Amino acid sequence: MISTISVATDGSEGSEVAEAYAVSLASSLGAGLSAISVVEERFTRGHGEDGLSVTPPDLEPLATYLRSRADAAIERVNQRAVAAGLTCRGETAQGIADDAIVQSGQNVDLVALGRNGQHARFHTGLIGGTANGVIRKTSRSTLLVPSGAQSGGPILLAFDASPGARIGAQIAVRLASSTSQEIHVFVDSKDKGRAAARFEEVRDLVASLSVPVREVSSTLGRPDVKIIDSAQEIRAGLIVMGAYGRNRINEYFLGSNAAAVARTSPIAVLLAR
Repeated sequence: MISTISVATDGSEGSEVAEAYAVSLASSLGAGLSAISVVEERFTRGHGEDGLSVTPPDLEPLATYLRSRADAAIERVNQRAVAAGLTCRGETAQGIADDAIVQSGQNVDLVALGRNGQHARFHTGLIGGTANGVIRKTSRSTLLVPSGAQSGGPILLAFDASPGARIGAQIAVRLASSTSQEIHVFVDSKDKGRAAARFEEVRDLVASLSVPVREVSSTLGRPDVKIIDSAQEIRAGLIVMGAYGRNRINEYFLGSNAAAVARTSPIAVLLAR
C-alpha cells in the first residue's frame, strides 16, 4: 500500500520534523524514499519592470542563495536517510511550490510535508499555504506533520465508511503490522445502528492484524475535536483518516473533518486517498 514516499522540504524547522518522520516511516515500511525542495519563482522572478519607473533589484544573489538552501535541505534528508540505512533520491526544483510538489509526487504512494514551513511565523492561519495547496491538489495520500510531532506510538484510525476511510484502514493495517503498534478505531455517529455497522465493517478490514485493536466511539461534540482528543488520550503517533468524507463535494468547498483535523492536530495526520 505504501512502497514509495516523497518528502517535501524547505529546510525549515517544521520541515525537519517532517523529514525525520518520513525517514522513520520509510525505514519501518521498507519503502523507497525521495525528497524535493522547491526554489519558488515568486521570490526569484516576482520583481520586475511594472510601469512605475522603479528599477527592480538584482535578484541573482537571492536566487543563488535560495538554490543553495534548497540543495542543503536535500542533502540533510540524504544524510538522515543514510543514517537509517536508506537511499534517497533528491530533487531541487523551481516553480510554484505546491504545484511542483504535487507534480513530483504523482508516481509515489505517499507525499509527506511539514504543516508549516519556512515562513510560518508570518502566517495568520493555522496551516501553511504550500501544505494547504498540496493537500487540496494532490491525488496521492498525504502525510502532514506538525512541528513537535513524534513518530511511534499507537495509530488512531478515524473511520466513517467512506472510500477514503477504507483505504485508510488498509494503510493503518500495513503500518500496524510493520511497527507492531496497536490501532484504535474511532467512529463518530449519532445513530447507534450506523455506528455499529461501521464498527462491523472496520473489524473485517483489520481482521488480519495480530496487534491489539481498540474501539472508540462518540455521539457528542464536533468529530474533528473528538478525533484529536482521542488521539491525545492514547498518545498516538499518527492519525489516519480519509481525505474526504462521505459527502465529498460539500466537504471540499466548505471544509471537512479531515481538513479541520489536519489544520489543528498536534499529531501527524495521514489523509488517505
